[in-house]
Amino acid sequence: MNILIVKTSAIGDVTHTLPALNAIRNHYPDAHISWLVEAASQDIVKGHHALDEVFVSKRKKWIKDLKSNNAFEAMNDALTFIRCLRNRQYDLVIDFQNLLKSSVFIALTRAKKKAGYGVGMAHSEYSYIVLNHRIPAVNMDVHAVYRELILIERLGIPVKKIEFGLPVSDSDRREISNYLYRYGALNQKQFIAINPMAKWNTKLWDLTQFSRVADQCIEWGYQVIFTGSSEDAEGVTEIQKKMKFDAMNLCGKTSLKSLAALYERSKILITTDTGPMHIAASLGKPVVAIFGPTAPWRTGPFGSQHAVVRVDLPCSPCFKKQCDSHDCMKQINVDMVLDAVKKKLDVL
Repeated sequence: MNILIVKTSAIGDVTHTLPALNAIRNHYPDAHISWLVEAASQDIVKGHHALDEVFVSKRKKWIKDLKSNNAFEAMNDALTFIRCLRNRQYDLVIDFQNLLKSSVFIALTRAKKKAGYGVGMAHSEYSYIVLNHRIPAVNMDVHAVYRELILIERLGIPVKKIEFGLPVSDSDRREISNYLYRYGALNQKQFIAINPMAKWNTKLWDLTQFSRVADQCIEWGYQVIFTGSSEDAEGVTEIQKKMKFDAMNLCGKTSLKSLAALYERSKILITTDTGPMHIAASLGKPVVAIFGPTAPWRTGPFGSQHAVVRVDLPCSPCFKKQCDSHDCMKQINVDMVLDAVKKKLDVL
């Protein structure tokens, strides 16, 4: 049995699909299971115990190179990738992405059965056209983890338990230990991780508010470690400038797996609605998530141990990346976030 999972991006979406992967492996223990993923999210699946092979699409790089002087190199690399993808004839391809960018690769595979959700899924971009086995659409207000599990259950794959098994190795743990040692944080006070930035402007919370939350966590006796990508470093530096106390900034200094190793050691994660939120949640770490334009019941931190801070406005969730008023985030104050953090810390 040869099975290909197609879930290319983003970090949170790929993480949401891990329980489906584990269920597939439990049902087909001897199958050869592959996963097609984009480069930015590959660390979430590479090394996973339930996978035999990972195909990494460099789609964004190919597009960038095609627009520059590296068009020949991009085309050659893409064709090599497609040949590798077509090298194995799959008995089953499962489309968890439901987007045009992923459907192109599905169409190119030599697969007997190409399965996924059919007409009715939001933002599917007619990707179901390439499928020869279409599952009836489900309500988008069902959490993303459950949507993925419903898909495989309707393919006859039972789900006995929900497990992520995000692949964090001892080398990833050593890497983060070295960082903590270098910054003098190893074997000292427990720490709270804060991931304050996001790709959407509408998901951002006021930086001054974050500085006050961080200071209060330090006053409670915890270290504070900020996380994020290299693009987030400037925003985090602004938060640090507004703080009364010192905090560590690891933006751009971790891989996704060493970030997961960091979250394993943290007391709690305070975050906006972004990929690292799902990494921490998949590890069973309590998360306090600040939500505005998006719906936590759809894509919030998965599990009962988390807290979501949001205001219930008529316009929210709007799912907009740009907004003139930004009221859904502006009306969230420091006390609302600190109350949620305190409640979680009290039960730990």
